Amino acid sequence: MRDLQIDWLKCFVAAVDAGSLSSAAADIHRSQSAVSMQLKKLEATVGHALLVRGARRFELTHEGQTLLGYARRMLDLQAEAQAALQEDEVTGLVRLGVPDDYASRYLTPVLKRFAPRHGGVEIQLDCEQSTSLIPRVARGELDLALVSRDNARRGTLLFHEPMVWAGSPQFDVWRRHPLPVAVYEPASPGRRSALNSLALQGRPYRIVYNSSSLAGQIAAVESGLAVAVLTQCSLPPHLQRLGAEHGLGPLAPMEVAVYRSPASKGNAAVDSLQRMLVQTLRQPVPGPVKTRA
Repeated sequence: MRDLQIDWLKCFVAAVDAGSLSSAAADIHRSQSAVSMQLKKLEATVGHALLVRGARRFELTHEGQTLLGYARRMLDLQAEAQAALQEDEVTGLVRLGVPDDYASRYLTPVLKRFAPRHGGVEIQLDCEQSTSLIPRVARGELDLALVSRDNARRGTLLFHEPMVWAGSPQFDVWRRHPLPVAVYEPASPGRRSALNSLALQGRPYRIVYNSSSLAGQIAAVESGLAVAVLTQCSLPPHLQRLGAEHGLGPLAPMEVAVYRSPASKGNAAVDSLQRMLVQTLRQPVPGPVKTRA
């Protein structure tokens, strides 16, 4: 097999992250035909189809999923080498916001990739709920935020985060009538998801606890005061995931997006961190294994 060329891998990763040839071409400043040609060369070299067109965006074949991890690592290593040798290092301050739910699970891998490339960039991190972060980004108080978006046009969609009902295994709170519920602030998508689910079931409930913090929600559940709706990534292992067997219905997932302030346009440090967030966290849609006839 011939060597894998960096340009081929760059086009492949861009197509996966962007979801289409036209968007990938814009992201890497190449023509759509050039990106298509590079992908064909890569597939010819590895001897497998890597991407198939789905209903809305590209899907990865089994071989594409396998190659993607290696491709990202190779591009990361190239970028680190370039950063170590370049004289015009990106510097500056990036004001970044993230909810507590997402900080450890999703932000940590991004920063692990970002730091070796951009040691001259300072990151100022604010942890708040998405309902607080979104207006702060809009006002230019923050440059970027990882948020549960409140509408389909808010930022760049990265992935869908499942929502789960949480209870304490020490208390059968879910048996109570009406159901005692802990909720976030009124504008919270998590609160809306919880109350919509109960309404669709026709299950009576009573809001007994309000808190805008993850710690507050967990405390309410741990104490046996109420059940709550949490993001799956933030459910502590000592709490119980509740479901249909407990009389609780399905929940709509959160649309997690990176949202950028228009005031930060042209800021190279913000450009770099936004690109890293998208490259690291945007989840491709796995597809069926397909080979060429």
